Amino acid sequence: MKIPFLNLKVQYEQIKQEVLPMITEAMENAAFIGGPQVLGFESEFAEFCESEHCIGVNSGTDALRFALMAAGVGPENEVITVPNTFIATTEAISQVGAIPVFADIYHDTYNIDVTKIAEKITRKTKAIIPVHLYGQAADMDPLLEIAGQNNIVVIEDACQAHGALYKNKKAGSLGIAGCFSFYPGKNLGAFGEGGAVVTQHEEIAQKIRMIRDHGQAKKYFHDMVGYNGRLDAIQAGVLRIKLRLLKEWNDARRKNALYYNELLSDVPSVTTPFESDFAESVYHLYVILVEDRDGLQDFLNKKGVSTGLHYPRPLHLQKAYAHLGYKEDSFPVTEKVSKRLLSLPMFPELKRTQIEYVVSSIKDFFKK
Repeated sequence: MKIPFLNLKVQYEQIKQEVLPMITEAMENAAFIGGPQVLGFESEFAEFCESEHCIGVNSGTDALRFALMAAGVGPENEVITVPNTFIATTEAISQVGAIPVFADIYHDTYNIDVTKIAEKITRKTKAIIPVHLYGQAADMDPLLEIAGQNNIVVIEDACQAHGALYKNKKAGSLGIAGCFSFYPGKNLGAFGEGGAVVTQHEEIAQKIRMIRDHGQAKKYFHDMVGYNGRLDAIQAGVLRIKLRLLKEWNDARRKNALYYNELLSDVPSVTTPFESDFAESVYHLYVILVEDRDGLQDFLNKKGVSTGLHYPRPLHLQKAYAHLGYKEDSFPVTEKVSKRLLSLPMFPELKRTQIEYVVSSIKDFFKK
């Protein structure tokens, strides 16, 4: 049996009868930039995220960068985040001229360890970016309390957490801004690049609208130097169609995760994902922890099971950040789990028989 890590083709079959007429209409009307599809998506996604404003942008990286800029983060400022995330989180920090400062993670959720934040704060600290990793929200209340006490803004990296809950509140709605990616493989994915920022703050929203459109307050009147970072109308149309199905798809991911948990419960060599009592994960990824991660991945590949690594080399040990001076053992929890985490196939349409085959193959590996 061949089990893909992700299957976007089967998702497309579910929605193509809506997608194709939308694309045809956009082509016939030459409606490619802005317009009703973008405005409609922004309104609908803001409501979904329980936020006042949504600003569509070109990518999740743009969302993070523009949110930092709108919050006044710039050269010589420091931004606290985690080393166990995709580099887009820190790229955005670096691209506004600020300095990433890392805090280690919890050993169970792999999200930022809030007890490690206070020791990282200096007079240069301007922001904290918690990453809601793998679809589970970070512990926001104590983090927001620390930030408030130190006059630090909180920008949520919710790029893997579309619809995730923290104490029944939507991820992305808790900080000064929440940033989302619509890369095709995300829970809510476009047919190309896309992203968005949600916020409760009118001033932040207005600044990001200008930043994404060459710094324009109105056409040809530029209040700042901005970027070409708009969300395309066709991508917005795709996202509107998918957004109506997102809760159903997230529920299916949760059911798949629970079935994995059940079948793997008698495999002591495997640590299944831990879900905090304050969180409801949307399982963008289903990530297990095993000692011989590389051996298991190779074995599963030979059995036809595709897997992923998220993320095998922490950011503080990447060549791009060598100038920050971090060494091995700087963040022991991150470094330990980075060698042991393995992402199993996870998508809404994953069949129970496919999950059973994946788990059976894992059990075969540990019988060797």
